[in-house]
Amino acid sequence: MAEHTHDGGTRPNGDPQGRLDLHKDADNAIDMWDGMYRERAKIWSGNPNPQLVAEVEGLAPGAALDLGCGEGGDAIWLARHGWRVTAMDVSSVALERGAAHAADNGQEERITWVQQDLAEWTPEPVFDLVSAQFLHSPLLPWRDSAQKAAGAVAPGGTLLIVGHHPHGLAPWSHHHETGMFYTPEELAEALGLEHGPWSVEVVAARERTIEGPDGTPATILDTVLRATRKP
Repeated sequence: MAEHTHDGGTRPNGDPQGRLDLHKDADNAIDMWDGMYRERAKIWSGNPNPQLVAEVEGLAPGAALDLGCGEGGDAIWLARHGWRVTAMDVSSVALERGAAHAADNGQEERITWVQQDLAEWTPEPVFDLVSAQFLHSPLLPWRDSAQKAAGAVAPGGTLLIVGHHPHGLAPWSHHHETGMFYTPEELAEALGLEHGPWSVEVVAARERTIEGPDGTPATILDTVLRATRKP
C-alpha cells in the first residue's frame, strides 16, 4: 500500500517533501516506493508521528491498522502501547526494515507486516483504530486513500488521518502536484462525516516545527482529522 510521503519532521531523516527521489517514472507503486527506499539505508527517524501520539495516547488499545507504515515507527509505538498492529505498505523494502526494527525493540509478536497496494485493496471494517499518516502519492488520489481508510474502521473504532496542509508545506518542498494535499475541511467533506455514522472529534490544522536540510527550522501545517464510527 504505502502511497505516501510520510511526515516531514519526526519520522524522516529530514523532510522528504520532494527532496527524496520518488521515482515517478516507475510503472507502478511497488517500483516507485521500493526505489525511494533503496536510495538510503534508512529513510525515517523511527520516531512516531507527533499527531498520532497526541490523538491515540488516551485510547484503549485494540486492533490497529497502520496504513503506509514505512519503516515501522508508528507501528512499533502502537505495539509498545498495547495495540495489536497490522502494518501495511506497498514496499517490501520498507516492510523488511520495519520487521527488523520491531524485532530489535521486542515488538515482533504484536505486529503483522502486510505488503499491499492501496489502489488494489478492499477494506473490511474490523479495526479499532485506523491510522493513515501522510498518505500522499502522485499515483493515487487522496480521496481514494481516505475513503479506504474510513472503510476499515470497525463500529466504535477510531479513524485518524494526518496529512500535509496545502498552504503549509516546507519552504524547500518540491511537491507541487495539484490536488495532492488537502485542508481539514476538504478531508471532512470528502469523507461525508457530517452525514454518515461518525462522531467527529478533531478537524484541525496544526503548526509544527521541523528542521530543514541545512538545519534551519521551518513551521509547517499538518491537517488532522479524528473521528469515531458510531456503534
